Amino acid sequence: MDRYDILVLGSGPGGYVAAIRAAQLGFNTALVERAELGGICLNWGCIPTKALLKSAQALHYAGHCEEYGFHITGEVLPDLAKMVERSRGVSDQMTRGIEFLLKKNKVTVIRGEGVLAPGKIVRITSAGDNSVTEVSADHIILATGSRANSLPFAPVDGERIICYRQALVPDKLPKSMAVIGSGAIGSEFAYFYRSLGVDVTLIEYLDRIVPLEDDDVSAQIGRSFRKMGMKVMVSAQIKAVDTAGELTAITVETRKGTEVIEVETVLSAVGVIPNTDHIGLEELGVEMDRRKIKADIAGGTYKTSVDGIYAIGDIIATPALAHVASAEAICCVENIAGIRRAPVNYSNIPGCTYVSPEVASVGMTERAVKEKGIPYKVGKFPFTASGKAVAAGERDGFVKVIADAETDLILGVHMVGANVTEMIGGVVTARNLGVKASDMMRSVFPHPTMSEALMEAAENLHGESIHI
Repeated sequence: MDRYDILVLGSGPGGYVAAIRAAQLGFNTALVERAELGGICLNWGCIPTKALLKSAQALHYAGHCEEYGFHITGEVLPDLAKMVERSRGVSDQMTRGIEFLLKKNKVTVIRGEGVLAPGKIVRITSAGDNSVTEVSADHIILATGSRANSLPFAPVDGERIICYRQALVPDKLPKSMAVIGSGAIGSEFAYFYRSLGVDVTLIEYLDRIVPLEDDDVSAQIGRSFRKMGMKVMVSAQIKAVDTAGELTAITVETRKGTEVIEVETVLSAVGVIPNTDHIGLEELGVEMDRRKIKADIAGGTYKTSVDGIYAIGDIIATPALAHVASAEAICCVENIAGIRRAPVNYSNIPGCTYVSPEVASVGMTERAVKEKGIPYKVGKFPFTASGKAVAAGERDGFVKVIADAETDLILGVHMVGANVTEMIGGVVTARNLGVKASDMMRSVFPHPTMSEALMEAAENLHGESIHI
């Protein structure tokens, strides 16, 4: 039986990062993967969706070419097959990159489906011939990720009702689509398909779309979506989904009453389910909280209730984000190595939604600050007053800074606008360093840039606005 110091189950942003960091620290490391290297993120999530969204953005610019001073002869039409081909090519390139990094760091990659067994053993069923081998390790890190959820009365069938996997590789565009759920996945696909001319209805159970974001952000994205011709329904409860007819009929109950929406395709974007079933957790007696694995999150060790077994990423009770899984992976491995490392700061995790205009945020929303009774101040700066935004033709959106009224510490930053997902990283660093709104206000930002809006919003918070 082959034996390793560390064995990682799953090769997504948590798994491959854990394996590479372990190898860097001198551990004899193996990685077990049943499908594509890179997991959902690189193959069916973060990366290929951004490629499709870039195509949609390019199409938008081409359709508005006269605003930028040039003409296109003939009609600008989307080539769906080419868009999908480009998206898959980007994904394949990134997957090959992960394969190279694992090989470079001398990580042993084992292809197959791994199941835990007593004695720190993993039974692996080969992806090729279904043969079973056993390997053992001193430390086993579970990073098996998650899969698409679906409504019990509207199971995904891959044809009439689809999930993100089918939405990424369509062979044709439907004339109409209903997207159930307006989180990042639902909103991004709703934007993409609407950009290509599909009649899209976005349905959200809660009282606002992108419901994890600040209320002002939700309102702005709602306006932007409606402006592009999308129908947005909030406080909307789906009562039934009927696929018997030529079109799928969705019965939706809202504050205004009940209506039936008929569409060709339904995209279910109602969250994800952690992949904790069928991996041997019950046999080992690993403690669970429903579908999630209980782990030492606060201490940053990610130890489970079973000695030598660790869990990171979507399978534990932390935000199901790729960058969170990667941070947990490094923290977990370095703790195994005896390196003292501060636990992941879950109050300072950025979130991004890649619609147009983009959404980026970190920290507390204004609603959350109010609920906690914290005295606060708010500063906002609209991109309509930004020279760079106006020059770029990207006037929609704003930057909003929330600070503690007594300490001036930044409680949250919420942005809607072009390329704001590239700006949020600096805010995360600033909050880690305890930067105050006054520090941001007195920092010299380059002009003209979109990032100036951060300084301007901080000025507005302190009643010292120059440009609004």
